[in-house]
Amino acid sequence: MNQVKIYSPKELIFGVGSFENIFRDIQKLGTTRCFILTIKELRSTIEPVMAEIKEAGIQLYEDLSIRQEPTVTDFNRVLESAEEFKPDLVIGIGGGSVLDVAKLIAALVGNEQKVVDIFGTNLLKSRSVKLICVPTTSGTGSEMSPNAILLDEKENLKKGIINPYLVPDLTCIDPKLTLSVPPKVTAATGIDAFTHCLESYVNKFSHPLVDTFAVDGMKFIYENLKTAVDDGENIAARSAVALGSMYGGMCLGPVNTTAIHALSYPLGSEFHIAHGLSNALLLPAVVEFNNQVSFVRYANVARALGINEQDDKKASLKFIEMIKTWMAELGIPSGLSAINIPKEAIPEMAKAAITVQRLLKNNPREVHLEDAINIYENAY
Repeated sequence: MNQVKIYSPKELIFGVGSFENIFRDIQKLGTTRCFILTIKELRSTIEPVMAEIKEAGIQLYEDLSIRQEPTVTDFNRVLESAEEFKPDLVIGIGGGSVLDVAKLIAALVGNEQKVVDIFGTNLLKSRSVKLICVPTTSGTGSEMSPNAILLDEKENLKKGIINPYLVPDLTCIDPKLTLSVPPKVTAATGIDAFTHCLESYVNKFSHPLVDTFAVDGMKFIYENLKTAVDDGENIAARSAVALGSMYGGMCLGPVNTTAIHALSYPLGSEFHIAHGLSNALLLPAVVEFNNQVSFVRYANVARALGINEQDDKKASLKFIEMIKTWMAELGIPSGLSAINIPKEAIPEMAKAAITVQRLLKNNPREVHLEDAINIYENAY
């Protein structure tokens, strides 16, 4: 059994309406200068909390600038504002992009290290500023994980920062905050969360402790995502998907993801395809590639999701078909061609994906350049 480390927030609040009472938790952290990152679409939702902060005499700075998956330049621009404000608390309220930037701001404001110095694992030396993360989508699991992703424009590559100092002091997961997420985004982010669980379960470094989160997370998402997409006001379905996403985030620190995520990065950096959709488009093709060596694990997932087949190889093949059918029902495009990715881009995407060895090393089947090309072609 591999050694495993579980990273989680010091305090986790999960439940419908929990965000409405977050001010008392903010007070407990003892802040006098609060830096909030969010998006303008959430302003009316978070205004009551912001009013409480101001009424308590706490200095408040609001940043609404993160509109897409963040680059190093985006991050440095926000950091410059934070350095001038000198917060003792950073709060991220939004999707994964906002949360990743909030985590890095809390880590690097007042810190001699620069963001380019900490790409990789365990290179961040400290964090002196408190951090609260409030997700408003059910997908990235960033609110639970020690991970953050930025696009390095100089190399046109998405790069990861993995460090325990990126885990929040407080995470508040309120499914009510996801009610306004549009169907297409709900579907794509839900598949992203499902992928976190699946890749942690079918992984060279899988662990029974993490498997528990992974399998339960997949069940919550598979059984409820379609309802959340079709009926966005269904709070029970939204809550179940949010819980599955939380479990996926818990898998990211101790085990992390594999080839699906590695191959999805060039779709984001080259063509600005949203991260969740990128993973969804590649999910079936990577499972088909890995199935040669991992059919027992995929069969276990298939049975957990309701496939009644005792033969492992048959069950794993039925799982692949189940995934394809499910994603079609969710309105996920059928392949890379459906979103106009040029086929001639595949070789360069494969070259870029192969550099993401921090994830590919976890994949149960070794991925060479030719394999990456074949996976992209199968996903086309």
